[in-house]
Amino acid sequence: MEWESDERELKAAGAELLPEGRRGLRIHGWEIESRRRSILTSLQLQQWEEELQTSHLPEMVFGDNSLVLKHVNTGTEIHFNAFDALVGWKREALPPVEVPAAEKWKFRSKPLQKVVLDYDYTFTTPYSGSETFDTNAERVRGLSNESSCSLQWEDCTEKIDLVALASKEPILFYDEIILYEDELADNGISLLTVKVRVMPSGWFLLLRFWLRVDGVLMRLRDTRLHCLFGDHMKSVILRESSWREATFQALSSKGYPSDCAAYSDPSTISERLPIIMQKPQKLSIEIPCKQ
Repeated sequence: MEWESDERELKAAGAELLPEGRRGLRIHGWEIESRRRSILTSLQLQQWEEELQTSHLPEMVFGDNSLVLKHVNTGTEIHFNAFDALVGWKREALPPVEVPAAEKWKFRSKPLQKVVLDYDYTFTTPYSGSETFDTNAERVRGLSNESSCSLQWEDCTEKIDLVALASKEPILFYDEIILYEDELADNGISLLTVKVRVMPSGWFLLLRFWLRVDGVLMRLRDTRLHCLFGDHMKSVILRESSWREATFQALSSKGYPSDCAAYSDPSTISERLPIIMQKPQKLSIEIPCKQ
């Protein structure tokens, strides 16, 4: 069901929707915008393959889909897109998940060819978002001196208060965007999505990579970001990355179902998957005081 805005709630929170034709809102110095388009055309796919130096891409790549969160006064942008996520996939270059019957899989993109799975066909990515900086905006503390497009995320002990986020609060804006998807020749799912929720108190987003290779492996990589509104001179963003992974065999040995149908929704089974990496970080964006 599509989210619909409530003008009274927006006004009470000091927010305004973006102009006609754009999807998102402005609130407390942030401009948050989502874009949803169709999948890449054949020509666009060829261009991406050339740029990424690969002949393998997910079945459905939503190359023009994105989520952008811009801190207007400093020009700091945090955004999410499929291309950068696939750059991460290429760089990580995990070995292919071993599946006994994989050589018999029939891929829709090459139905008449025998596909040699000598690459990470799951499209697993370590991607946690992209960053840019508008040099025309005021200089921002929190940017690395080495690169104008690298934000200084610091390791921290603070955690996102998920209990507080579950409290009743008006939803001023919500969207979920698919970046890419592959059904692994009908033998599972590889899915990268990002969803955002904006409340009067702040914004929260979840970037999720979900992989299920039927009968073999499940992998869940979540990145959560949360920013509370309040201090107009400083914004603090908490970011938590959590990677979980388990084989079907390991779950079965603990008494969990071995039926693939029991693992269709990552939200309901995530706690069954052991954590293999967890990293809390924070970013402080400050508007410099004018001398």
